[in-house]
Amino acid sequence: MKTTRETRLETAVKPSQPKIAAKNVQVFYGDTHAIKDVSVEIEDKTVTAFIGPSGCGKSTFLRCLNRMNDTIESCRVEGDIRLDGGDIYDKRVDPVQLRAKVGMVFQKPNPFPKSIYDNVAYGPRIHGLAKSKAELDEIVEKSLRRGAIWNEVKDRLDAPGTGLSGGQQQRLCIARAIATQPEVLLMDEPCSALDPIATAQVEELIDELRERFSVIIVTHSMQQAARVSQKTAFFHLGNLVEYGETGQIFTNPTDPRTESYITGRIG
Repeated sequence: MKTTRETRLETAVKPSQPKIAAKNVQVFYGDTHAIKDVSVEIEDKTVTAFIGPSGCGKSTFLRCLNRMNDTIESCRVEGDIRLDGGDIYDKRVDPVQLRAKVGMVFQKPNPFPKSIYDNVAYGPRIHGLAKSKAELDEIVEKSLRRGAIWNEVKDRLDAPGTGLSGGQQQRLCIARAIATQPEVLLMDEPCSALDPIATAQVEELIDELRERFSVIIVTHSMQQAARVSQKTAFFHLGNLVEYGETGQIFTNPTDPRTESYITGRIG
């Protein structure tokens, strides 16, 4: 029989469950094999960067994590993906509810053709997260504050979201994504359409968001991956080549393909 001390020690060394665990994931678009046998564990309250050449599968894999690929008729996903231990592809899982838990920010800012307020209030309304107008006001303000845009828009919440600058629109989209209180935030090249100042603001925001969420960012910019992430996954030709601490991936990769990409020999 184990002593209390032994039980305590076992509990202390037991590794924490990953936020997202993917195992042997394959993705097909018709006959095209886009993702090949990818297995990865993504930690909570960490920024994980997916890097790799164009067409290597990083955005396709990202979209598997909130079942966005379900919307593509020719797409077939195989393997096992779990959020907090639960199978996200279980038939009983409602993809709409899943996407409230796993929010997404796209490459091009895409605010709804509604007011700034209604952009952020949309998700909480459809998911029934506010019982009153006062509660909804509070969610909108908190989300805009977390999206680092509250001070810029607080006096014009009725103005159209589409009237903001590109960088402001992207921060509005981030505020909209976090308004449903997600646990994971997926970002598909969120800065590619932004100028350097707006990019710096979004990067600063990503660093703050990881205190509350697991953030996964697809980026073409290796400098951005090095600046914002703690973990990096390198994809090449549909394979996950290497995954580890960002510093180690960039300074001492174990796979020659990773080194070739980082030094600019493949791309």
